[in-house]
Amino acid sequence: MSLYRVRSRLGCFPFVLLFLASIPLWAKVNVVTTTSDLQAITAEIGGDLVSITAIAAGNQDPHFVDAKPSYLVKLQRADLFVQVGMELEIGWVPNLLLNARNPKIQVGAPGYVDASFNVQRLQVPNEADRSAGDIHPYGNPHYWLDPHNGAIIADNICAGLVRVDPSHSADFQNRLADFKSRLNAAIEKWTTEAAVFSGSKIVAYHDSWPYFEHCFQIHAAYFIEPKPGIPPSGRYVAELIEKIKQDGIKVIITAPYYNPKSAQMLAEQTGAKLVVLANSVDGLPHVSTYFDLFDTNLKLLKEAFGH
Repeated sequence: MSLYRVRSRLGCFPFVLLFLASIPLWAKVNVVTTTSDLQAITAEIGGDLVSITAIAAGNQDPHFVDAKPSYLVKLQRADLFVQVGMELEIGWVPNLLLNARNPKIQVGAPGYVDASFNVQRLQVPNEADRSAGDIHPYGNPHYWLDPHNGAIIADNICAGLVRVDPSHSADFQNRLADFKSRLNAAIEKWTTEAAVFSGSKIVAYHDSWPYFEHCFQIHAAYFIEPKPGIPPSGRYVAELIEKIKQDGIKVIITAPYYNPKSAQMLAEQTGAKLVVLANSVDGLPHVSTYFDLFDTNLKLLKEAFGH
């Protein structure tokens, strides 16, 4: 059975697995997340009842994380482990979980959470073909960049917290409800703000943004990578310059951890505005919450489009 097909179908209710309670009333739930986005949403649901560590930094490519002994120590002490799933962390999470030897957080255990459960997946290929580049067989895993999915992520995290600490289930559920209420209000505001560039074409470095594009109605017409995970050649960049000019594309987006040379060259040669967006919480200065992630990215895009 695939590591990423195992899903917990338990809801966020106080009666779930009460017999598995192992967290003393006075102790915080020790949570390890793979990314800063999951850390931020866990903090919204857990509040002062949790202690959270993220493995990948917000300005780091979560596809590629070097396993360090310090990560194993954190996982060995964890009560709850939360990952993005959909094979985003396929290159490093399986070995970390195996070597941590913590039965509480293994796949299928009460302390394991795949945050992608119930997400409507985009770009699921009909068949996996690695010659096409860095293809994810379960769909594009950057789903947290649609804020609607933030509520689904929060549901999954809440369910995990209740499983390992049912004595505080009411607290977790109350914070979940509050988070969803604030998120819904923010989505209305963000959608209104994004209307000024709705329907516009952009160029992106990597195909990280389909969920963001779907939510805010913009379209990445071209990518600086000829195939996902493959850097561009000089010939490819030259061809892309002509396409950008022909289509009148005004904005090029990239993330902090990509080499900026090709994107800068494209911007210089075409007159398009280069914008570095935060792909994750803590990806840019002042992006310290899940709400900041969209506030900042939409502000940068509006400025790039001249609004």
